[in-house]
Amino acid sequence: MKFRAMFKKSGKWWIGWLVDLPGVNAQEKTREELLESLKIGAEDMLNTTVPFEAEAQMTTIDISEPAWTVESGQ
Repeated sequence: MKFRAMFKKSGKWWIGWLVDLPGVNAQEKTREELLESLKIGAEDMLNTTVPFEAEAQMTTIDISEPAWTVESGQ
């Protein structure tokens, strides 16, 4: 599986997150360590079992397109 990773250097640290897996983020001293931490975070999240709860419900919600996705003049 592939996930999009955003990362940048901030002072002496590399910070990053996975766009497709909210909650997976990391901060490390090197770019290589950062990417490895993001990989481990993604694996941990995907391997986490979510227990079934009889009272729980799931749905989807519809939200408006963000302003930055609308082309100028439309």
